[in-house]
Amino acid sequence: MTDAQAIFDSLSDATRRRILSLLLSQGELCVCELVAALELPQPKISRHLAVMRDAGITAMRREGTWIFYRLHPELPLWAYRILEIAGRDAAETESGRDATRLTVMADRPIRCCG
Repeated sequence: MTDAQAIFDSLSDATRRRILSLLLSQGELCVCELVAALELPQPKISRHLAVMRDAGITAMRREGTWIFYRLHPELPLWAYRILEIAGRDAAETESGRDATRLTVMADRPIRCCG
């Protein structure tokens, strides 16, 4: 069962909304891609991702030493719709620049960090 309060609390932070916007547009991203796109230190990104994971917004998978995040596949429809709206709002602000930085990430191989 998804905790609505945890989702809303998670969305109260601008950095988490920026992460959400990227995950909505890109599908799945490695932590290193999020670090490059948001231009924030890895520990800060990981802390925000942990909050989102604890709220049930994201799911992660490990591939070797890399950790990839995506929207949780079992999000209820109501939660997904709210996340889409929050992500669209973030995309119109800072997240547009985040997506551009991700696109031009110099050392971004075909499947990241490989």
